[in-house]
Amino acid sequence: MPGSDFGPPPAQRAGRRLRLPRLRTLLILIIVAMVLGSFAVWALYSSNLLRVERVTVSGTRVLTEEQVRGAAEVPMGVPLASVDTGAVEHRLKTSLRRIASVEAVRDWPNSMGLKVTERTPEALMEKPGDTGKYIEVDVEGVPYATVAKRPKGVPLLVLDVDKSAGSRRFGADRLRLEAVKATVALPEAVRRDTRTVRIGSYDSITMELSGNRTVMWGSSEHGAAKARTLTALMKAEKEAGHFDVSVPSAPAASAS
Repeated sequence: MPGSDFGPPPAQRAGRRLRLPRLRTLLILIIVAMVLGSFAVWALYSSNLLRVERVTVSGTRVLTEEQVRGAAEVPMGVPLASVDTGAVEHRLKTSLRRIASVEAVRDWPNSMGLKVTERTPEALMEKPGDTGKYIEVDVEGVPYATVAKRPKGVPLLVLDVDKSAGSRRFGADRLRLEAVKATVALPEAVRRDTRTVRIGSYDSITMELSGNRTVMWGSSEHGAAKARTLTALMKAEKEAGHFDVSVPSAPAASAS
């Protein structure tokens, strides 16, 4: 038989010669990958090359960078890869209520970046028992900071809650949110003129404007439709002092 006395056929011997270099190449590649992986782990967690040396802060308006760094408590000198960014973000939002959101990011090779978004005041409340001081309230109805000076263009929110059964269904937090939602929905020109927002119940929100003018807004629902109606009504009734858009399809205006 061909090949019986002289070993495998030539084609088979050639196949073996091709497989051996391929196996050696694969083995070398595996060893190189293991070495590189081990080096990467060492560089990330054991070497002094990629450790936290500084913390940068961006996005602050009222808060100082020092306040943010202090509340973040990012450990210095530790491997950057080992920093728990979720824990850093949680500490910031818990310690500094002025922060609406924050993103902690690794800035290789040696920095941790803190990207902060502060809350914006949409309304104010008088601080109970502390005359002359105000509590800022954001778009989500969250009271978050006390200020000694009333920010310009931010209306005062007053809860004149009545004792009706309907009002008892909603707590102060919910009513505060509804009032803020109504405030945010106001046309920009009207919003600048708004001095006080009063809420007596879920569907009884009234704005007091400059010039002794008032707007009966009703509930916070259908805010966009009410804003369009109010703009048109004020143009048509320039001498009016009271505007009622609680039902936007049936608005009304009167002298007082």
